[in-house]
Amino acid sequence: MILKDLKRLKSGTDVRGTAVETDVPVTLTNEAVDCICKAFIKWLGVKTGKAKLKIALGNDSRISAERIVTCAKNAMLSCGADVVYTGLSSTPSMFILLKKSDFKCDASIMVTASHLPYNRNGLKFFTEDGGLDGNELDEILELAAEGNFTQGEGKYEEKSFMDEYSRLLVNIVERECGILPLKGKKIIVDAGNGAGGFFAEKVLKPLGADTRGSQFLEPDGYFPNHIPNPEDKQAIDSLSQAVIREKADFGIIFDTDVDRAACVDEKGGEINRNALIALLSAILLKDKKGVIVTDSVTSDGLTEFIKNLGGEHLRYKRGYKYVIDKCKEINANGGYSPLAIETSGHAAFKENYYLDDGAYLITQILISLSRQAKDGKSLTELIKDLKRPVEESEVRITFNDTSADYKSEGKKVIEELKQSAASQGFSVAPDNYEGVRMNTGCGWVLVRMSVHDPVMPINLESDTEGGNRKAALKLLKLLEAYPFLNTSNLKNFTL
Repeated sequence: MILKDLKRLKSGTDVRGTAVETDVPVTLTNEAVDCICKAFIKWLGVKTGKAKLKIALGNDSRISAERIVTCAKNAMLSCGADVVYTGLSSTPSMFILLKKSDFKCDASIMVTASHLPYNRNGLKFFTEDGGLDGNELDEILELAAEGNFTQGEGKYEEKSFMDEYSRLLVNIVERECGILPLKGKKIIVDAGNGAGGFFAEKVLKPLGADTRGSQFLEPDGYFPNHIPNPEDKQAIDSLSQAVIREKADFGIIFDTDVDRAACVDEKGGEINRNALIALLSAILLKDKKGVIVTDSVTSDGLTEFIKNLGGEHLRYKRGYKYVIDKCKEINANGGYSPLAIETSGHAAFKENYYLDDGAYLITQILISLSRQAKDGKSLTELIKDLKRPVEESEVRITFNDTSADYKSEGKKVIEELKQSAASQGFSVAPDNYEGVRMNTGCGWVLVRMSVHDPVMPINLESDTEGGNRKAALKLLKLLEAYPFLNTSNLKNFTL
């Protein structure tokens, strides 16, 4: 394949593309999967120095999974690599099996496109060092374009890891809280018809929880009930309603491949984004103070909350790999950072190989839920002092011509906003690791580039009612100077 076509499939550190033909053509073709997986084997052979490799291969519930798994399996077998197919799996489990199983695999591939629509799919690669970074993926795509793959005949077997992975999670909670610590608790799981349905049966029930009323646990790659995305309002509202309807004590929601999660309290109140970060900060900073690394769109109230816990809040770049790498850097340099987390629900703990694992995240919260209950307290008492903004908004503007160099255009806008901000009464914040964050007097505005798409997201936060609209009106005056931007969404927001 041509390199530029392969590069279009790169999405951060993953491969992603259209896998089912709808109103757009398929880009994640059999040919693409074949040459990328063969290139991965070639790249891994050089990296490890091994002539014989063994790869674990799993997938989430997407309807294109069977086709892509078959292509990936056959490609790697033809290169002489052995393949262990794990079936329906979570993305985090595909890394943990490299660390805590008898599979003895050199690497793993997860077939997933996270929360994207049903017609999309992709490939996520792991070695024992963790997920590949963007540069490593570039190397693989370049090898895919070159061809010249190794040839051989590998062995194939099927072996699930999910039971063993689930037991590891149960053990974590039992070590801290004893046997059946959730007995008497009713907990609702919403898996959104993704891969997370296992958590109700294989984790919560062994811990004693009553999971009756849990919903959308059956895998269905069309995602007929709601988008399996903890950030999606419809998804969270559906979980909240289920918790209230079932008179449950707690609710949990996962994204499709279970590397993200969020939750709701017994009243159906959302514990997500800033509140989720605050809750984890309260749990982790209780015994040892350190740095909580987040993405760029977190609130000023969260910064104050972490400071009052004796910790430090480092507001870094959007993109889970960025925050994870920053957390690693702090710890490698002699500091202490127990958590890297995005507002999207990607949470990576230092003590868990810096792996963004939604199920592990929830086990940490379940430990606190059990402990709080023993003391006669609710979980949300841990974040009662978190200052919440009056308004939180996100507006996404696009580019009129996505065939142009929109990344350079977006960078130009961001750099020039730093100079023109004062003309509309904004002041540029000192901690700009991504985009441009501007203080408004009653809140802030952040203009940045999307990690994956030709989109410029604008996040706004205000401590006063109507503050976001006022800030958007001022920002609109600045952005209308750029004819290559489609500012219609921002205009509509101000109406």
